[in-house]
Amino acid sequence: MTIPFFPPDVFEDDREALLETVHEVGTAPAQRFILGEHTARLEDALRAWLGAADVVACGSGTTALTLVLTAMGIGAEDEVVIPAFGCAPLASTVVNLGATPVFADVDPWTMVADPEQIESLITPRTRAIMPAHVFSVMADMPRMRQIAERHRLRLLEDSAVAQGAVLDNHPAGRWGEAGVFSFVQVKTFGTAGEGGVVVTDDPALGGTVRMLRNHGQDGQRRFLHHCIGTNSRFDEILAAFQLHRLPGLADRLERRARIADYYTERFAPLAKHSVTAPPPGRNGRCFYVYSLLSERREELQQQLAARGIESHVYYPLPLPRQPAFEGFAAPDQTWPHAEYASRCTLAIPLYPHLTDAQVERIADTVCDFAGGNESR
Repeated sequence: MTIPFFPPDVFEDDREALLETVHEVGTAPAQRFILGEHTARLEDALRAWLGAADVVACGSGTTALTLVLTAMGIGAEDEVVIPAFGCAPLASTVVNLGATPVFADVDPWTMVADPEQIESLITPRTRAIMPAHVFSVMADMPRMRQIAERHRLRLLEDSAVAQGAVLDNHPAGRWGEAGVFSFVQVKTFGTAGEGGVVVTDDPALGGTVRMLRNHGQDGQRRFLHHCIGTNSRFDEILAAFQLHRLPGLADRLERRARIADYYTERFAPLAKHSVTAPPPGRNGRCFYVYSLLSERREELQQQLAARGIESHVYYPLPLPRQPAFEGFAAPDQTWPHAEYASRCTLAIPLYPHLTDAQVERIADTVCDFAGGNESR
């Protein structure tokens, strides 16, 4: 049987709870479908779990980035330094505010932004740096924080893929002035739709984000608009569903981590055979997507497919090579490590309800491809 990369039955165990939630919210006397008591309870639960001053639920991880950048006052003539390798919202949220994304190359192994590259690109116009966690690895947030403090810049942590990750006993999302999470279904705390949160230890920043998500209203008086905001309100059905799934999150994260540990142990000898696994260990690890690096990516993907294993190529072009963003980079500028990652990265299945037999089958296939199953 095929092992899917995105499992279609990710919420099968929660089906009855989801149906009950739809009925409960849909027939409640208050008829609040957005920003009601379930959303407030979810924000409170995540705030307690993370130990943050404020958590603001909003419509998506992308709008979460936009709301924070707006609350920070980022706009025309400003520059924001971001990784050259990553998801489009890193750049599009900056561009949509009239600011300029400045692309920093990444580490060739971890594929997260290189702090030295970030710092080398800071100019008098730079207002913020926005590192992002990628796949299995958190960015070097201690150094990012030092750079931001040294240059007096805003620090926004794109932790969309990293809920549950911890670096040096400090949760992802809490290293900068603000962080964001995404609840798209394939994320570590995914849901049956769109959604995200802003996490911050700055109550004033959180309060501004809270107004911006709801057309500039403060929640106390409807139709009184304190600023120009947007519609990024959170869905009550999804909030209730996330509250239902939150108690099981730690176990699901642990299952992901154990699968990743097994993969990394099996794949450690393969670097000499053109397949490189992510760095070992759990400190600063996300366990969202397990992505290998191989210069023979197409061949590896074909062998996996021949054995009924789906895989996925993320970000086949660096951001500054995308048609939408190439106008923001100098024609002669290069990002060799980001370009290598785009050319060589291949993600294999990683989700909690993979069976041990499926995990072993995936690992065996990768090891066989790399020149013999010597690591078994």
